[in-house]
Amino acid sequence: MATAKKIKKVEIPIDQRETFVSLQKSFADSEISVEEKLKTLYQLQEADNAIDKIIQLRGELPAEVQALEEELAALHAKEEGIRNLIEEFGKSIENNKQNLIEHDEKIAKYQHQLENIANSREYDSINKELENEGLERQIAEKHIGEAKMAIAEKKEDLEDLARRVEIREEDLAAKREELEAIIGSTAEQEAKLQERRDACAKVIDERTMSAYERIRKSVHNHLAVVPVYNQDSCGGCFNTITPQRLIDIESNKKLVICEHCGRIIVNPKFE
Repeated sequence: MATAKKIKKVEIPIDQRETFVSLQKSFADSEISVEEKLKTLYQLQEADNAIDKIIQLRGELPAEVQALEEELAALHAKEEGIRNLIEEFGKSIENNKQNLIEHDEKIAKYQHQLENIANSREYDSINKELENEGLERQIAEKHIGEAKMAIAEKKEDLEDLARRVEIREEDLAAKREELEAIIGSTAEQEAKLQERRDACAKVIDERTMSAYERIRKSVHNHLAVVPVYNQDSCGGCFNTITPQRLIDIESNKKLVICEHCGRIIVNPKFE
């Protein structure tokens, strides 16, 4: 006798473009009741609301700290670039000083040869060499002078940068201290809220969590789950809810989404 094969349930991949209408079909397919899932969603939203308020206390400080850190990194990189240029100019000066020594040695040699010339052609040739060495010596001196001026300018630039770095480091220290004070004062509360949020998230299935996170990102106030407002309106967009939908919401047996803003609407008794 042939045994019946057990049919394996096929998991449908989560589509990031999925609408809440399609979620309604799978929302009830869970080990916990629909009412419990709706309550958990509302509790998750409450935890996220409280965390959002804590983050708002920090204001623009995290962004300001990051901007100052990036600016200081750029300033330090610029300092390093200027120091490298000063080092290159220093090497140029040393090379040209060595060239001066070599030119002076050749000039002394040619001047000594002038004392023992045999004819006018040799005299002209040596004088030409002396003239060339003199010109080369002048060029080397010019390069030394230009490099010294460049080094002086770059050192001034370094001093200006050092003053800017000092100011920015003071600003960064003050911003960090302010941010750390705020974080320190709310750290314990935020940790508890995060634990509460994580506990709610574990209860909710992955498909619903994906939809919840997606709608939170799509609305300006990050409210994905809202209660009925004033007995007949969506608590997110304040548009009127149809009587049938109000009955479904009150029954706590169905996932109801706002046809205007796409938020999940729950029973106001959950508050």
